[in-house]
Amino acid sequence: MENLRLLEHTDTVNSLLARYGVKFGIYKNGNFKEQLFPFDSIPRIIENEEFNYLEKGLKQRVVALNMFLKDIYSEKKIVKDGIVPEDFIFASSGYMIECEGVSPVKDIYSHISGIDLVKGKNGEWYILEDNLRVPSGASYPMIARDLCRKSSPKTFADVALEDNRNYASLLRRTLDNVNVGGHTVILTPGRYNAAYFEHSYLAEQTGAHLVNGSELEVENDNLYFKTADGKKERVGAVYRRISDEYLDPMTFKPESVIGIPHIYDVFKKGNVALLNAPGNGVADDKGIYYFVPKMIKYYLGEDPILQNAPTYLPFYEEDMTYVLENFDKLVLKDVAEAGGYGVVFGSSMIKEEKEKFIALLKREPRRFIAQEVIDFQDLDIIDEGKAVPRKADLRAFVLMADEPLVWKSGLTRFSRNPDSFIVNSSQGGGFKDTWVLSR
Repeated sequence: MENLRLLEHTDTVNSLLARYGVKFGIYKNGNFKEQLFPFDSIPRIIENEEFNYLEKGLKQRVVALNMFLKDIYSEKKIVKDGIVPEDFIFASSGYMIECEGVSPVKDIYSHISGIDLVKGKNGEWYILEDNLRVPSGASYPMIARDLCRKSSPKTFADVALEDNRNYASLLRRTLDNVNVGGHTVILTPGRYNAAYFEHSYLAEQTGAHLVNGSELEVENDNLYFKTADGKKERVGAVYRRISDEYLDPMTFKPESVIGIPHIYDVFKKGNVALLNAPGNGVADDKGIYYFVPKMIKYYLGEDPILQNAPTYLPFYEEDMTYVLENFDKLVLKDVAEAGGYGVVFGSSMIKEEKEKFIALLKREPRRFIAQEVIDFQDLDIIDEGKAVPRKADLRAFVLMADEPLVWKSGLTRFSRNPDSFIVNSSQGGGFKDTWVLSR
């Protein structure tokens, strides 16, 4: 295969990624540490017809999730009609009372969604997780593809492949769609954020200003960008890469030093667009994940195209019984955790750990979901010069502009541990390019 030419360039591409500062940061034991996100040059290849199927399912899912967010912060019909219990809304750590009755520009809540999928060995794709707050990762396959093209141009001349360099234009189209007049900025908490490389890279690629909170200011119900020469120029859209609770110290966490005082007031008046909208965390709570297929049926009147992994809610007595009877066969997830944290496999626990965890599960059933362990496909990676199989997932990116847009690429993450299903970068995983064939 033509892509095998890339194998001899793996070290070159990784050294270039290091030179460009393609890193992610993690905090461990209170210390910030930056490390490279290892790249493997064997791409994941998705056939054109298969990706078209994924595209339809991803659009359907994100449209329904946006409708859910609009509903849950206004009429709450889905709760009143008994589809989603109140406990899974108001007890969610992602639900924000401050967002009640607030409508974002054009009623779009999740402008950039990162949907995590795995492909089972049975050939079926399963949704593992919806990321609707501040999903990251698009920049890594973007720059990796660019460097691979430079390292092995012949490879890309001979393969009918979707060009993933259009992500910046899709993102710009999404930003412009809701811009209410003025500059577009990417708001970063600074270089010590885990995804700072991505913030700066996307700003460069889209032509947006990269700013921190001190460079923005609210005045007369509008948001302004302070230029280097001291002028103030209006901002119409903010692609914010900071968490909801730190966005505005006057509305959310008062101790925040990275937010902008009163930016939420400007947002409520429709004088600036915030991407993604605050409050989205209620929709990507792992407990709410269970109800997404029901949302699709409820809001769209359609059967889900893409399926969830088989999931159980200990909140329900029947599901709790199943979980306790099949504990060793399940993976359990804390609904408030992310990045591969809070995930435990029943089969890996010793007796004392299991007893302690089950006691916690019974005390706090809303806190956990349980899932069947999907035997998802291995993808080959190069390890010490040899091709070895490792577990891998796919983060697909769906953008809500004037219409839903699915990027014909994605972030394929893999575990470097042969015995692990956890692929997150924070847990030591690496990444691949995702090739979507154009025919």
